Amino acid sequence: MLQKLKHSLLVFGLILSVFALEAQTTKPIKTRILFLLDASGSMYARLETDSRINIAKRLLTKTLDSLESKSNVEVALRVYGHTSPPNARNCRDTRLEVPFRANNFDEVKKRLETITPKGTTLIAHSLLQSAYDFPKEPYTRNVIILITDGIEECQGDPCAVSEALQSQGVILKPFIIGIGSTVDFRKAFECVGKYYDANTEQGFEDALNIVISQALNNTTAQVNLLDVYSKPTETNVNMSFYDMNSGLLMYNYMHTINERGNPDTILLDPIYRYKMVVHTIPPVVKENIDVTPGKHTIIGVDAPQGQFTIKVEGLTNYANLQYIIRKRGSYQTLHVQDASSKEKYLVGKYDVEVLCLPRMIFKDVNIDQSATTTIQLPQPGKLIVNCQLKDYYADIYQMVRNEMTWVCKLPVEKRTHQLIIQPGDYKIVYRSKGATRSSHTFERLFKVTSGMATNIILN
Repeated sequence: MLQKLKHSLLVFGLILSVFALEAQTTKPIKTRILFLLDASGSMYARLETDSRINIAKRLLTKTLDSLESKSNVEVALRVYGHTSPPNARNCRDTRLEVPFRANNFDEVKKRLETITPKGTTLIAHSLLQSAYDFPKEPYTRNVIILITDGIEECQGDPCAVSEALQSQGVILKPFIIGIGSTVDFRKAFECVGKYYDANTEQGFEDALNIVISQALNNTTAQVNLLDVYSKPTETNVNMSFYDMNSGLLMYNYMHTINERGNPDTILLDPIYRYKMVVHTIPPVVKENIDVTPGKHTIIGVDAPQGQFTIKVEGLTNYANLQYIIRKRGSYQTLHVQDASSKEKYLVGKYDVEVLCLPRMIFKDVNIDQSATTTIQLPQPGKLIVNCQLKDYYADIYQMVRNEMTWVCKLPVEKRTHQLIIQPGDYKIVYRSKGATRSSHTFERLFKVTSGMATNIILN
């Protein structure tokens, strides 16, 4: 059944992922809070001066009163264990009593008054059904607050259900308020969501206030991009924050140093655990970031950077010279950069492949903190090749200590070629297309000089 849930919720997750980035900037986020209330028979047990169920009703009513004045908040009520007697052991005894809709707070309070505890504790199945209680639309934060005094009694797996719902982006990590709990009780719920003890009436009220605060309020954070001296001096780079559970993109912030010389404060939703990608070259990734509700969280990341550029001087030059940057010893392209431009890279060693004729490769180029590494290329020359043959094959090779390295093939459909090429010794090997013997191959040695034109005639 859990696998079926994953498939049925896939579309919902895709909808959320498409709109997650837009939601943070173009439309206010709506928070939907589903109160999932345990009404099994054990809720008649006392908690100090009254029964657990009466205290839960009273505090939930107080919470609903406080939520009525909040904008962009909707609530719903699901209850389990309240329709079948204990001896029936009904493991499907869960019902959405009041669905989500605007201004339904009084309806939820009235329904709470009529709830009577009866049956068993079926948390996994109730969580599973809760997935369908939330309308499928973007720009929402779907929160479940589970209030219970018992662990699973129907052989379900609340942890697996919670993980499936979070990974699909259907809900945020649930909040669990455990009434009259023990150490074993707490351990059973650690994998389900964020757990809070409520062993006294005051503890219950405090836990509920904390949970509501986290469900509604962002908290402040700052990201320290550290240089090689562990100082937060790096800046002006985008940072993406993803939900670790669903993988959804939640925030983009361009890192800024404020007027006081400190990394600027940003707002993050404390409900999520984040993966942060700092879009340096190469990117830096930090996972499992928790922000503490109501407290300023400092996130430190090693991101020391220096600059790199290639310069070519002289009148004879390339129109659009580019080069490839790779990590030392890697074939993966990190970046393609234009000559004469400057770009920041993480401190370290890189391999650079310049896309000139012939290509030039520089190994172990060192990028240092706050410094600019510059490679100066020699001024190229111009090679002009005129072919008097009707049809031909022709290749150009670079000659280094009698070794031939292929440079390029001349397009056969053209009679005149103009190439911007590095200074050095070269050889052109060619033959007429109509020649019937390999011995009809010809070759010409020539030299290219910086800033000079070299003319070759093939006949």
